[in-house]
Amino acid sequence: MGNAADLSDFDRGQIVMARRLGRSISETATLVGCSRSTVVSTYAKWMNDGETSSRRHGVARLHDIKEKSHWRLSRMVKQNRSQTVAQLTAQYIARLSRIVLDHTVQWTLMDMGLRSKCLTPVPLLTKRHRQLRLHWAREHHDWSMGQ
Repeated sequence: MGNAADLSDFDRGQIVMARRLGRSISETATLVGCSRSTVVSTYAKWMNDGETSSRRHGVARLHDIKEKSHWRLSRMVKQNRSQTVAQLTAQYIARLSRIVLDHTVQWTLMDMGLRSKCLTPVPLLTKRHRQLRLHWAREHHDWSMGQ
């Protein structure tokens, strides 16, 4: 758990209660399983505001691209695999008349398992390599699966 936003209400309550009972910041962090800075910020929020909720409005990523539109986006990607995210976003907006951010398209593609992969340059086969492969294949053409 990295920050206060990752904590459940129960964990936040544990932090407040442990600190009120006199436990140290390190002990409380170990008890809850979070960082010491999270303990400090959660307890300070409770002392100042009387609440431990760290819900920040407008921070979460909105799912502007609905499940039904995922297949449309994947078809756009498969039609031209060399497009950038910005180009895909512009194409998506033009086709569906919905405003979405580049970041949203990028995250949606990653959620769908579509990631860019760079080709790895490898040396081409030489004549000698080709001859050796062909020779090996001719020697082993009658092999069975058990061999």
